[in-house]
Amino acid sequence: MADTKKLFIKTYGCQMNVYDSERMAEALGASGYSMTDRADDADMILLNTCHIREKAAEKVYSELGRLKPLKVANPDLKIGVAGCVAQAEGEEIMRRQPLVDLVVGPQTYHRLPAMEKAVRDGARAVDTDFPEEDKFDHLPKGPRAGRGPSAFLTVQEGCDKFCAFCVVPYTRGAEVSRPVDRILAEARDLVDRGVREITLLGQNVNAYHGAGAGGAWTLARLIRELARMDGLARIRFTTSHPNDMDDDLIAAHGDEPKLMPYLHLPVQSGSDRILKAMNRKHTAESYVRLIERLRHARPDLLLSGDFIVGFPGETDQDFEDTLTLVRQVGYGQAYSFKYSARPGTPAAERACVPDDVASDRLQRLQALLLEQQRATQNSMIGRDVNVLFEKPGRDAGQMTGKSDYLHAVHVTDPRIEKGQIARVRITRSEANSLGGVLL
Repeated sequence: MADTKKLFIKTYGCQMNVYDSERMAEALGASGYSMTDRADDADMILLNTCHIREKAAEKVYSELGRLKPLKVANPDLKIGVAGCVAQAEGEEIMRRQPLVDLVVGPQTYHRLPAMEKAVRDGARAVDTDFPEEDKFDHLPKGPRAGRGPSAFLTVQEGCDKFCAFCVVPYTRGAEVSRPVDRILAEARDLVDRGVREITLLGQNVNAYHGAGAGGAWTLARLIRELARMDGLARIRFTTSHPNDMDDDLIAAHGDEPKLMPYLHLPVQSGSDRILKAMNRKHTAESYVRLIERLRHARPDLLLSGDFIVGFPGETDQDFEDTLTLVRQVGYGQAYSFKYSARPGTPAAERACVPDDVASDRLQRLQALLLEQQRATQNSMIGRDVNVLFEKPGRDAGQMTGKSDYLHAVHVTDPRIEKGQIARVRITRSEANSLGGVLL
């Protein structure tokens, strides 16, 4: 009988980390690991980390401290740190937490099987390179397990924008796009395994420029090709930059039915002065005009965005400009945060806005965004929408899925099956979801 080992992965942060965790599980699956949802049952624990949020590294060290009793109870347990904190901290992680056996950056997890063998042989392994080879080409092929009805697919990594607040160019590297044929092959494989909705991922996904027939393809051309794939019912993409939203991609929102009417398009601030300080290279007006063009192409488009308040130098007027932009655009949902410095980024050495001022601004912004979210959800009551059902809900007989607009929708009906796309009439709006009845 094969020597099966258990792998536990805790994933922090963005959808790309979710995708990366799946690929790491597949890589180690070829080395005899199967997944477990219990850390205390694992032979190896991986923390796939994110460096975007405040005190990200310290939260990882705290989590490692909580794992120490498991290591004491089972000295053979191997613990690894992966992802963006691993890239940023490197060997410092092992210095501060000697219980860590391996550290692997987001560009080298295809080397995990070799690293796992090294630590099993008593070594400690660190790999935070930016290798020339494509990690996706070198991932070992594991068993073709069935998939849920929706999946992520990374098409682009890295960032060349160098926003003053952001660590991504330093932890994920320069912008790199995967070749078209490899993306299409992975998408076909996902669909063959039961996936009906694919979300294309990238740090700047709409900067995609992968090699394909006839030269470099844009994201719009890739979406149009994916839309021709039998069995694939829905396409989404995230995260986008306003400066990379070209005419063809705008048009695709209006003429590709499989491209869902939801777009996450971060703006970060409504103040041109702060946008310039952030090195965003767009203005509030250019962003608003872009939204108008998108809504002209797809009038029912639901907008999501990102906002940072309390960026160094932000005045009361700068913040009021952000509120003005939010009122102009009208968001179905959005993410908002207080600025927190990231070591090594250009803004890290600038004088911060007092914390109490930033906190007050965040509360005011979130109140406005919540008001808009609730208004959007309430406007859905009485409408008929398509829902892709993904999993059982909390109540008996209930199924939960996502609408075209990415709203979570709960329906109680014994006829619903996982993976089914069904027409639903929305009957109620809850805190962060909708309820409805099957038509």
